Amino acid sequence: MDSREFSSLRQRLQKTQKQMAQILGTSLKAVQSFEQGWRKVPVHIERQVLFLISNWGEGLRKSRPCWDIRDCSTKNREACPAWEFNLGHLCWFVNGTICRGEIQGGWPQKMKLCRTCEVFIQTVRPGNLVEEGRSRVRREGKEGKKKVGRGRALIG
Repeated sequence: MDSREFSSLRQRLQKTQKQMAQILGTSLKAVQSFEQGWRKVPVHIERQVLFLISNWGEGLRKSRPCWDIRDCSTKNREACPAWEFNLGHLCWFVNGTICRGEIQGGWPQKMKLCRTCEVFIQTVRPGNLVEEGRSRVRREGKEGKKKVGRGRALIG
């Protein structure tokens, strides 16, 4: 997660830097440093932010579980922690899941795969995420804002 993505997600959660620091259990200076790019966003902070955004607004999205979307075999399902803990919508959050027939390892490598997966996209709704230094284009028309969930607006 780079500084612009972190900042974008904090704003999407409608939190000040101070509020975000409190939620994440870190200092205000750390949050400011993440947003300015002076410090790399640590994995544990990235995971917390993505978890928060996946539960924000309408709450957890009711999407099909990953094993149905990916059409996993019974053998892979039964060996996968996402199946074991019934986390088919949060498989991207759990290390050691079996995806595309392979056990996914550490967070950075896993997230490269997960960010391209329908399950992650549906759950986290990364329309406002910044990836590789470029903002993703939203296809919501020219109005600039779109109402989502409990009256919150996403900036387009």
